[in-house]
Amino acid sequence: MGRLVMKFGGTSVANIDRIRNVARHVKREVDAGHDVAVVVSAMAGKTNELVDWCGDASPLHDAREYDAVVASGEQVTSGLLAIVLQGMGIQARSWQGWQIPIKTSDAHASARILEIDGSEITARFKDRQEVAVIAGFQGINPQTNRITTLGRGGSDTSAVAIAAAIRADRCDIYTDVDGVYTTDPRAVPKARRLDKIAFEDMLELASQGAKVLQVRSVELGMVHNMPVFVRSSFDKPEDIDPHGTPPGTLICSEEEIMESHVVTGIAFSKDEAQISVRQIEDKPGVAAAIFGPLAEANINVDMIVQNVSEDGKTTDLTFTVPASDYTRARDTITSAKAKIGYARLDTATDVAKVSVIGSGMRSHAGVAAQAFTALALRNINIRAITTSEIKFSVLIDAAYTELAVRTLHTLYGLDQT
Repeated sequence: MGRLVMKFGGTSVANIDRIRNVARHVKREVDAGHDVAVVVSAMAGKTNELVDWCGDASPLHDAREYDAVVASGEQVTSGLLAIVLQGMGIQARSWQGWQIPIKTSDAHASARILEIDGSEITARFKDRQEVAVIAGFQGINPQTNRITTLGRGGSDTSAVAIAAAIRADRCDIYTDVDGVYTTDPRAVPKARRLDKIAFEDMLELASQGAKVLQVRSVELGMVHNMPVFVRSSFDKPEDIDPHGTPPGTLICSEEEIMESHVVTGIAFSKDEAQISVRQIEDKPGVAAAIFGPLAEANINVDMIVQNVSEDGKTTDLTFTVPASDYTRARDTITSAKAKIGYARLDTATDVAKVSVIGSGMRSHAGVAAQAFTALALRNINIRAITTSEIKFSVLIDAAYTELAVRTLHTLYGLDQT
C-alpha cells in the first residue's frame, strides 16, 4: 500500500466520458490499496472561456474578482469527478483550495503557495478510505480570505505541493502525452521518450520551452524531493498493473539515475523577440538604465549579449524578451532613450531560441563547440549565445528552428535506435 497524488489536466477531463475514464484510473489505484488524492484542472477550453468573459465584462477588471471567476472551472470538474466516483461505489468528496486550506500569497492570477494543511485529508484516508478530489490551480490568501489562482499550469504546482504536504510516495501527472521526450516529437519524429530525467534537467527543459510541466511544479518537486511521474491518461486503465512500473517518465533526483547522457534533451521556443540597443556610451550604470525600466514593467529578459566597440567608448547590448512582451519592451526602451543615450534600436520578432540541456555537460568539454560547428555546416546563423552549467541556448532565425533541432538531436545521439 502507498499514498499517491494523481493529477489530470484539461484534456483528460474534457467531458463526462473522459471524467469516467479518469475515475477508472482512480479506482485501479484504490483497489490496489493506495490512499489517493486527485487534483483536477478545468475542462479543456473552460479556463480560456472564463478569462474571455472577464475581459468582455470589463477590460480593466478587478484581479480578485477575476480569480473568483476563473477558479470556478476546477470547482465544476472536482465535483463531477467526485459524483462519478461515488456512483462507482468509491468513497470520495471534492475539496476547493480554501477548504483544505491551500494558503497562498495575495498576488492574484499568479499567487505562490505558502502552506498546505493536509491533516484532514490524511485523517480521512485512515478513517474513511476516502478519495480526496481537489480543485487544482487555486488557493486562499489568509489575510484577505479571497480566492487566489496560481497562473496557467497551476494545477501541476497544486499537485506536487499537495503530494509534499500529505507525504505521498509519488505524484503522477496524467496528461495527453505519455511522458517526457528528448524533444518535441512533432518537430523530430525520431525523438524518444525518457524513462527517467533529473529534476535539474527537467527544470531547464520546462523553462526553455518544453510544455509538459509548469516550471514551478518541477521546482517544488526538487525542493521536496518528490518523485513526479508523467504519464498518459489515455492508456486503458484496466491494462495497467498498479503494482508495476507504469509507462511514462519519472522525474527524480540525479542520484537515482544510474546512467545519464551528456545531453538529455533539446527545447525550443518561437515565442521570442530580439531587441538590440546600439551605440550606447560604455560607462557604469548603462545596463541598469536599460533593464531597470523593463523590470519595473514586469518584463522578463532572457538572453543578454554585450559587445564593446573597438575604441572602447560605445557598446551594443542585445537581449530577448517573450514575444508577448515585445511591444511593451520596445516602447519602454524608447521612452527611456534620453536616459540611456543610445543611437539606434534594432528589433526582430522572427527569431527562435534553441536550448541544449544535460547535467552531463558539467564533466564534458566541447559540447557547445560541437553544436556551433554542426549549425554552421547547415548554414544556420547564430544571433546570440548564452550558457550555464548544464545548458546552452542559441538564438537563430525562426525559419531554421526545426532544421536546427533535428541537426542537434542527431548530433548528440538522441534519435531513436
